[in-house]
Amino acid sequence: MARLMRRIGLGLLLGLAWIGAHGREAAPLAGDPALEARVLQIADELRCLVCQNETLAASQAALAIDLRQQIRSRLQQGESDARIVDFMVERYGEFIRYRPTFSIITALLWTGPFLLLALAAFVLAANIRRRRIDAAAPPLSEAELLRARALLAGARR
Repeated sequence: MARLMRRIGLGLLLGLAWIGAHGREAAPLAGDPALEARVLQIADELRCLVCQNETLAASQAALAIDLRQQIRSRLQQGESDARIVDFMVERYGEFIRYRPTFSIITALLWTGPFLLLALAAFVLAANIRRRRIDAAAPPLSEAELLRARALLAGARR
């Protein structure tokens, strides 16, 4: 029985290897290689809205394929690369840019965590300083000192 299972498994592996060996390179969607290069160049600047950590050029999500097709058709209509990127930003927001432009919002996104960390360190230092001041006991008066000595002398006996 084990021998039969090994043969079946080996047959399946060989069948899968044969299928993989006959794969071909995907044909470009545009007949013009220069146009396809421009499509991929623009798509490389834009983020896939589904994957979010991939460019449109690298993603195989259905939305990414559709957006690449939109880029291709706009290029065929003669639009400039900048106008296509601007259209995508107008439609999907600044998030679609894989490398967003510098603005107040992006500056806050980059510096915000460091500012919050500095604020937290300042609050912690002030809190520690205040507790040290509160923890320092005032000096004993002469009467309290005599009473403490009497208590200690009585405890020694």
